[in-house]
Amino acid sequence: MKIVIDENIPLADAFFSAHGEIVRLPGRNMSAADVADADALLVRSVTQVNETLLAGSKVKFVGTCTIGMDHLDQRWLDHQGIAYTNAPGCNANSVVEYVYAALAHLNIDWRDKTVGIIGCGNVGGALHKALLAQGVTCRCYDPLLSIEQNPDLCELEDVLQSDIVSMHTPLTTEGSHPSRHLLAKEQLLQLPPQSILLNCGRGAVIDNKALLQVMRARNDLQLVLDVWEWEPDIDLNLLEHVELGSPHIAGYSFDGKLKGTAMIYDAFCEVFELAPSTALADVVPAVADNLLNAASIQGGDWDVVRQLIAQVYDIAADDSRLRAMAAEAGEQGSALSKGFDQLRKHYPVRREFNNYQVTGVEKKTPLANTLAALGFTVT
Repeated sequence: MKIVIDENIPLADAFFSAHGEIVRLPGRNMSAADVADADALLVRSVTQVNETLLAGSKVKFVGTCTIGMDHLDQRWLDHQGIAYTNAPGCNANSVVEYVYAALAHLNIDWRDKTVGIIGCGNVGGALHKALLAQGVTCRCYDPLLSIEQNPDLCELEDVLQSDIVSMHTPLTTEGSHPSRHLLAKEQLLQLPPQSILLNCGRGAVIDNKALLQVMRARNDLQLVLDVWEWEPDIDLNLLEHVELGSPHIAGYSFDGKLKGTAMIYDAFCEVFELAPSTALADVVPAVADNLLNAASIQGGDWDVVRQLIAQVYDIAADDSRLRAMAAEAGEQGSALSKGFDQLRKHYPVRREFNNYQVTGVEKKTPLANTLAALGFTVT
């Protein structure tokens, strides 16, 4: 069996090598020739899996180690009888922690703000649940859910009046509620003064041309973008107006990527009727030096929260790397695209909060409750 795998999928050898020949390739540049004699194809969101890529190939299974499937032509795959699956929820916690890290870096205490969440599936739903555990007031927009499923559902216009608006929608262009350009100029202008807009879903859910126009006209908004329309060819003019920018890595925690690999591996074994030879618990490395001392941090509870987050995840470094790459590439489209993908390929190992224990915090206090809701273990 031949298995073609995106080179950015971690521990692929540990999971799949017992079942066949592994060929690792850059996901964005995969061609029909690369996969012609493959039995299975494992990708991430940068690979467009469609007739152009797979027509005439031997591929019987496609697995994407991501939550979204907008890069898979599901209709064509169904017609061809090719099995496919995604990894729903694998990196949801990673994206939630990205939101926390961004707000902490911007010194925005979400606990006394109203948070609007657009898209309450795996990621948005996880963020909603975590915020509710901290007593945060939330407004949610998701036309695919009912009020019974989420009592905080309201109209999009109401969500846009929140202090913080965080977007977690997949990209869809069909159906009764397409998400492409869900936020156009009209919606962006509704954001209240001093509000914060984050997009960690798909870039084209916000009309980036309209977003640039609005940001040029308003200096009272703070913008955090992990995803960009037309990526990897990001708009450098828009980058100038972004408080924090990153190259589509919100879900790139090491733990999240490993969960994705494990979920696709289980589906792979089921499709090919193979006995699994590896389990996630067998390959996840422990975090060394995972003790964090809150007592050494001066200030109030919020100072402790934001500094502990920064100790685990330095989101400012993500922003700095993106800007340095953009400055070096300049207006050269090919260099910019290559640089964007290189940042993703060589992204540093980022472990999630649940790998860390916090000492120096009295239990059953509001601070302890907040840290536990974030995922830390308070000892």
